[in-house]
Amino acid sequence: MRVLRVFGVLVLIVVLLAVVQMVRGVPAPSVSLQAAMKTVPGPSPRLPWPTSGEAAVAVQGIGSMGSYGGNAPMPIGSVAKVMTALLVLEKHPLSLNQQGPSITMTQADVQTYQQDAATHQSYVAVAAGEQLTEYQLLEGLLVPSGNNFAQILARWVGGSQAQFVQMMNAKAKSLGLKNTTYADASGLSPSTVSTAGDQLKLAEVAMQNPVFTQIVAEPQVILPSPEGLVYNYNKEIGHTLGKDTVIGVKTGSTLAAGGCYIFAMQRNIAGRNVIAYGAVFGAGGLYPLDTAISEGTTLGTSALNAVMPVRVVQSASQVGSLSAPWQGSVGVQAAQGVQFYGWGGLPVKLSLKAKPLKAPLPVGSDVGQLRVQVGHQTQSVRLKSSGTVSSPSLRWRLLRL
Repeated sequence: MRVLRVFGVLVLIVVLLAVVQMVRGVPAPSVSLQAAMKTVPGPSPRLPWPTSGEAAVAVQGIGSMGSYGGNAPMPIGSVAKVMTALLVLEKHPLSLNQQGPSITMTQADVQTYQQDAATHQSYVAVAAGEQLTEYQLLEGLLVPSGNNFAQILARWVGGSQAQFVQMMNAKAKSLGLKNTTYADASGLSPSTVSTAGDQLKLAEVAMQNPVFTQIVAEPQVILPSPEGLVYNYNKEIGHTLGKDTVIGVKTGSTLAAGGCYIFAMQRNIAGRNVIAYGAVFGAGGLYPLDTAISEGTTLGTSALNAVMPVRVVQSASQVGSLSAPWQGSVGVQAAQGVQFYGWGGLPVKLSLKAKPLKAPLPVGSDVGQLRVQVGHQTQSVRLKSSGTVSSPSLRWRLLRL
């Protein structure tokens, strides 16, 4: 009898263990990524940075390609008019082909332009009683870089020069331009300072406005009498330089600032229009502005030379594995390919967002998403299994530890 009781207890224990094993939760299948591209293949760009001042270059939608000369604020001359124009268009928005409201020139406006002319500033001649539209004033501000037009627009938008300068600095702060301080609307003041990196960022923002973009791409404009035909200080505007076209944005030059140039250059690369933005500040030489334009053009061309399409993920390629403890792993494939633009050495980041999974899983099951990031470019693609994950067998469930 004692042997039978012991045997019965053992049987009961075995049954209880079997029941526990059978009701015990089954681990969910897990997805993992395999080793993948860490950076865009190829050497990092070697850019022809200026030998003095500051410079920075970036590619729209991709990110920064680097900078030179540090981040010490320095005078920027008429480059400040980018912010002036941006605030005008925010306060009084225009659509393409709109002229906007008209402003009547006063005798005080005539005196301002005459003073600017006498002190060898950039100016646009006006006549008392003449009416200029908002669009014409913006053309005079950005193309021949009229300092007097900066004052007229600042007073129109801000009520006074001082209030407009406050608006400029508030906008700079909101855009994260940490090394920028405006003291006037034209940039003539040496106290209007910024960095190449800050102004490059501002140029990208301003170029999102189609009216601003249209104006800064004009090689010359015809303004009403007495000025007439005026030319853009950026002599490269509208010119095709090899594969590239200069489409903006602004020059500046004073004794304090030297030659300053922020530019946008466009090239078609593998069917996509790619825009490089750059800034060159503090250029020297006998003709500082010409130096800045030349250095900027060379810098922009070199930057675009480095940009190429990059196939980060091939369609249907295996990018990971799907595994369960009761069987070997099966492959995980990308449902579609991922192609970005970039340059050698640019970081590539892959991250996985797996779905809650439960066996069985047939071939082609949706198991999650792969997020791919190259610079500022991101894309998510669906992941699917290339094999079957079966349900765990009775034997495995009973014998697992």
